[in-house]
Amino acid sequence: MKISVSQYIVDYLKLRGVSKVFELSGGMIMHLIDSLEQAADIDVVNVYHEQSGAFAADAVGRLTGKAGVALGTSGPGAINLLTGVGSSFFDSSPTVFITGQVNRHEQKGEQPIRQLGFQETDIVAMVKPITKWALKLTEPEQILGALPKAFDVAESGRPGSVLLDIPMDIFRAEIEVPSLEFPEDTSSSQQPSTEDIYELLNALRSAKKPLILAGAGIRAAGAATEFCQFVEQSEIPVVTSLLGLDILPASHPLRVGMIGTYGNRWANLAIANSDLLLVLGSRLDIRQTGAITEFFTENRKVIHVDIEAAEMNNRVKGCQAIHADLKAFFKAIGDQAPSLAGKTQPWLQEINDLRQKWPHTEELQNVNGINPNDFIHQLSNGRQAAAYCIDVGLHQMWSAQSLQLPENCRFLTSGGMGSMGFALPAALGSAFTYGNQQPIVMIAGDGGFQVNIQELQSVQHHQLPIKMIVLNNHCHGMTRQFQDTYFGARYAGTYWGYSTPDFSKVAAAYAIESKRISQVSETKSAIDWLWEDPLKPQLLEVDIDMKVNSYPKIAFGKPISEMEPHASPVQMGETR
Repeated sequence: MKISVSQYIVDYLKLRGVSKVFELSGGMIMHLIDSLEQAADIDVVNVYHEQSGAFAADAVGRLTGKAGVALGTSGPGAINLLTGVGSSFFDSSPTVFITGQVNRHEQKGEQPIRQLGFQETDIVAMVKPITKWALKLTEPEQILGALPKAFDVAESGRPGSVLLDIPMDIFRAEIEVPSLEFPEDTSSSQQPSTEDIYELLNALRSAKKPLILAGAGIRAAGAATEFCQFVEQSEIPVVTSLLGLDILPASHPLRVGMIGTYGNRWANLAIANSDLLLVLGSRLDIRQTGAITEFFTENRKVIHVDIEAAEMNNRVKGCQAIHADLKAFFKAIGDQAPSLAGKTQPWLQEINDLRQKWPHTEELQNVNGINPNDFIHQLSNGRQAAAYCIDVGLHQMWSAQSLQLPENCRFLTSGGMGSMGFALPAALGSAFTYGNQQPIVMIAGDGGFQVNIQELQSVQHHQLPIKMIVLNNHCHGMTRQFQDTYFGARYAGTYWGYSTPDFSKVAAAYAIESKRISQVSETKSAIDWLWEDPLKPQLLEVDIDMKVNSYPKIAFGKPISEMEPHASPVQMGETR
C-alpha cells in the first residue's frame, strides 16, 4: 500500500498510543499538520510559542513514560524548540521532536554559502549535543526505520529527547508501507551483579543510620512501585533530590525531605549524620551536594546505583558504583528487604527531632507580608491535585521546601536546564495527559511567568483545569539574593530596570477568572476560592516582598550541613 510519508507518521503515532501533538504551524510542517488534523485519534494542540510545545511534550513524557511529541517548522520554529529539547535530555524525559526542513532541492548542501532555501537551518547539527539521537532524512523510505527507532531510543535506557528533521518534499512523497505492527520489546536491562547486591545488603544490615537518596531516575526507570515496596519493607528513611520530590507523599512516615543547596535543613543534617547513603537514580549534581563534594564520603559509605555508568564517581568520588537498571536492581534484591527492617526507629526519631527543631515555615524570619513557605504549605495541605508544575526561581525552592504533596501527585520542574518559562507549558501538557479531569497547580514567579505568558490563551481556549499561582516579588529573586551576597546589593537586571504587570488584570484580558492578594489575612479565603471549583481555570497573584530570600541555603564553600543564614558563605576568590 502506498501512502504519503506524513500519513505514515500519523499512522505510526497512533500505533505508539500518541494522542496529543503540540505544534505552532509553519510552512514546512503543513503537510504533516494537515494529515494529523484528519486523524480522529490524535488531537493537534496549537501553542503560541514552540518552546511551550516542547515543554508540554516534556511533561507528557515525564508523566507517562512514553514519548511526548512536538513539532516545529524550519528555521525559527525548530530553533525555538531547543530549550525544551535540552530540558528533556537533561531531565530524562522521553520526547520525539519532528521538524520541517526546506525541500531537498532548496538546500545548500556543500556550497560555501550560509543559506539557499528560505529559513533553511541545520537544526540537526544544533541539537546533537542535547539529544540521544538526531537525523535529517534525505530519502522518503528512511522514515520506515527512523520513526520506530526515534521512539525506541527516546523511551529506552535512560530516556531523553530525539529529533527527526524532514524536508517538506519528503513529507508529501509516497512510499510503500508494510502493515504496521507494534514492535516487540527486544531491549535488555542492565543487570546488577550478584556480588554487588550481596555487598549492598550486608552494608545496609550493618548500618545504624542508613539513608536513601531518591532521584528522578526511579520514575524514569518505571520503578516507582518497586521502590516504594523496598522502602516500606526495609524501613530505611528517604531524602530526595529536587526532581525526585514526588516519589513518596509528604505524609509518608519514611519521607524525610529534599536535600541540596536549598534543601530542607533537617534533610541536609540527616545526610551529615548518616553512616550509609544509598543513591538511587540521582546525578549528585552541584545543586544536591554543594561545592564540597568530599563531605559526602568522609564519614559514610556511599553506594550509587544508576543506569548511566558515567554519572557514578563523577563529581562525588569513592562511591561503590552499581551499574544497573533500577527495575532490575529491585528485582535482584527480591525478598531480602524485610531482613533490613526493625533497626531504624532511633534513627527516624533523631531525624524527626531535627525536623521539629528546624520547621520549614519558620526558616524565614520577620517577613513583611505573606510568608511564601507558609502560603505554599497552606495551598497544598489537604488538597488533591494531579500535578504541581513549578517554574524556576525562588518560588521553585519555596515550593520544593514546603509543598505537601498527596499520594500519586506529581511534581514537575526544570532541573538540569533550569529554564524560566517551564511551568505554564508543563501544566498544559499535564492537563492534557490527565484528560482535563483533574486539577493541575502551576506555581511561577513573576519573571518566569512572563517568559511564556502567551499560553494563557491555551488555558482559556481549552478551558484547562489549571490553578495558576504567580508569586510576584517584583524582581528576579534568586539572582537578586545572589547580588545581596556578592555584589553589594547592586540590582542590575534583577530589580533595577525591571517591572511587572498586574497579572490578575492580564488574566482577565484572557477571560480567565483572577484574584490578587497582598495580606496574610487574605490567604485563606483566596485558597478556598481556588478550590471551590477544582476544574475551573483560575489565576491567583500573590504579592511577596522583594527582599524575601529562600532559606535555608548551603553556605557557598561550606559542607551541605552548613546553611545560611546561620552560616556565612565563603566570599568569591576566598578559600574555605
